Amino acid sequence: MTSASGVLTSKQSQTATIQAHLDEAIEGLLASLPAPQQVSADQRRGIIARYSAVLEGNFIYWMTGAYLAVGTDEARAKIIENLREEVRDCHPGMMRRFALAAHAVPTEADAQAVYQNLMNVRLFIGKLSPVPIVITMAFFEGFIQRFMPYLAELAQRQGSAEMEYTDVHGVCDITHTQELFRALDAEIALANGSVASDEIFEGVTLLQNLIRNIVVND
Repeated sequence: MTSASGVLTSKQSQTATIQAHLDEAIEGLLASLPAPQQVSADQRRGIIARYSAVLEGNFIYWMTGAYLAVGTDEARAKIIENLREEVRDCHPGMMRRFALAAHAVPTEADAQAVYQNLMNVRLFIGKLSPVPIVITMAFFEGFIQRFMPYLAELAQRQGSAEMEYTDVHGVCDITHTQELFRALDAEIALANGSVASDEIFEGVTLLQNLIRNIVVND
């Protein structure tokens, strides 16, 4: 995936290689999740609350950062459709209803628990680095679609029957992930070997830390 100078090249299938790396990272995160039946009620509430504290007010910001960062019309078109869906269908409202029904509305303590790792992701987004941001969002969309059954089971064990959020994101994020990889193709072509390889997974690492923080609160 890299040349001798340590930058992305345009002579190989970088997107396929990157996607394989992200799939491996997602598998590792999913494998690390505690079994739902082994999670206490308080732990279930905490996971849902911390997840809500992160997603409800930040995902649209992250995706907007991706839109501002990219340089190709193809990438902008795919990202704006994602944003349009988030706003049109009020996905933050879905998230809030999900948390309310699971008795897991975030508290100040929940917000504080994820503050530093969340801030690290925000600062990364603020760099507006096109290829790394698109890779990061592709990773997150790919993780979310596979995390939804787990999150839904936690909510069900909390006595909730409000599953619109998990039902919608378990389906729509499949398309979102595919579209982001197409956007990545366009941005890599535009970069033409100017992106340092040691930078492209920075956001992915930061999001992995944040997700672990959501689940285990450490």
